[in-house]
Amino acid sequence: MNGSSAAVRDAAAPPATTDAADSTLAAGTVNARGTADVWEDLVTTALLGTDRRPPAGGAPGRAAPVALLDAAAVETVRRRAGLRPATAARRPEPAAEDPRPALPAAAARRLTLLLADRPGTGGGRRGASPDLMELLPQWLAAANAQGYAAPPETLPALLDAARGRTDLRPAALAFAGPRGLWLARLNPDWRFALRAAPGGGAALPDLADTDGVRRLWEEGLFAERVALLAAIRAARPAAARELLATTWATERAEDRLMFLDSLRPGLSAADEPFLEGALADRSRNVRALAAELLSALPCSALAARMAVRAGACVAVDHTGGAPAIVVEAPLECDAAMERDGIVAKPPAGRGKRAWWLGQSVEAAPLGTWPRRLGGRTPREIVALPVTDDWQGELHAAWCRAAVRQRDPEWSRALLGTPGAPEASGPGAVSLAERAKLLGTLDAAERADWVAGFIAAHGLSEAFQLLGVCAVPWAAPLGRAVVDALDIARDAGSYPWSFSGVMGLAERCLDPAEASRLDGLLAVPDEREDASPGAGGYWAEAFQRLMTTLRLRADMARELTPAGI
Repeated sequence: MNGSSAAVRDAAAPPATTDAADSTLAAGTVNARGTADVWEDLVTTALLGTDRRPPAGGAPGRAAPVALLDAAAVETVRRRAGLRPATAARRPEPAAEDPRPALPAAAARRLTLLLADRPGTGGGRRGASPDLMELLPQWLAAANAQGYAAPPETLPALLDAARGRTDLRPAALAFAGPRGLWLARLNPDWRFALRAAPGGGAALPDLADTDGVRRLWEEGLFAERVALLAAIRAARPAAARELLATTWATERAEDRLMFLDSLRPGLSAADEPFLEGALADRSRNVRALAAELLSALPCSALAARMAVRAGACVAVDHTGGAPAIVVEAPLECDAAMERDGIVAKPPAGRGKRAWWLGQSVEAAPLGTWPRRLGGRTPREIVALPVTDDWQGELHAAWCRAAVRQRDPEWSRALLGTPGAPEASGPGAVSLAERAKLLGTLDAAERADWVAGFIAAHGLSEAFQLLGVCAVPWAAPLGRAVVDALDIARDAGSYPWSFSGVMGLAERCLDPAEASRLDGLLAVPDEREDASPGAGGYWAEAFQRLMTTLRLRADMARELTPAGI
């Protein structure tokens, strides 16, 4: 057998008849070597020909081609037989027990329907059917508030939903509980759950176990260390800060930034020495965060230094016919200012002096200004005119300070009355700033202010403001939104011009308001100047809103424990 083609063609054929001794010899040759190496040798011999390369281990007296085929037949059987026997993998440990009570049957069926819904891919008109997927976050929040455990059969769909929507993850993983984390370890598509869960799903040591805490802090993964620091901070703020100090000098800059931010909850004057030390950090981002945290402590040394800097820039001028605020922005940004967190280089489009002024004012305690500006109240200070076009810059800095220091009195002064004509503009009158200021007020005051804004300005600029209001909306706010939608319908425009507000109303309006929508379901007579078919589309949109509100009411009843 000199040619290679016959050997290659017949190599995988059933073995030729041979005596037991020769078969044993061929099998022994194969068993003595690795399967891949043996097959490569056989193929090489077949390609070169047995005259040029006799097969290894051929028996005396036998034709070389037959010996090659015998060896190929034995190896073929081995390859077809499957994988080599291996040590069985250890079976996974059972999931930890979930002590929470099971969902009521009706709520479990509702969850299955919510998870099965998929958001539509089309735009514009949505029809009259509720968007169930948008109700899932609210359902999860209510289920977690009641302390229910997720039905095991819903966990795959729940993890898939959380994988596609990051906003769902905290509530979905809390609801999934230990079984969800156990399941996530078995599917690479759900690894996000292990990253999002404290410690990657691993149990944190007892905080009283100092050795276990120290070992996890020094040897754990970054996510585990963040979770450990957060847990200690919530229980014993000083202990968390002291633990962080033990390894602070050796941490990476990006890790120091995350660890430092974990000190934000429970921030107190006791943290000041550590934060003052962080002002000298080699990372600019770490220095800036340390300065921000210190400026949130009105009695800190940094706040006092900022008060001196900002106070030197702002004063009341009495030389004119009426008092006015005059501003003299910093002429330079020296090393001491940079150490206190003031960034020297402004972003594109900002002047240096205005940039330095804004940072100084927002970091100064708000209590500085009544003392500095003649004992005036925040409302009186904000009402003063500001010379040389500095008002927008100054008010914007006060706005950031009020948000950072959570000062409701200054927030009210900067917000002004909801019916003020300025619906947009620089500084405190911008919608973005107003939304942040509203966050410092209690829920009832916030809702009343936004209701007044909608009554004065309509819905076109209210979306950002509605987003910071507590859910469900208070009755005055809900009535203001429904009335404004009714006015928009009467104006003859299409409802999808207000799709954002309508979507918020479906999720946030109190379900008790559904009864007020009955009169809006009929298709109104169209005005001559109305958009064609707008009345029908509005009736459809209100039908969807009412259906969604009633569905939310049903969801709440299904999740309410029996007897309540």
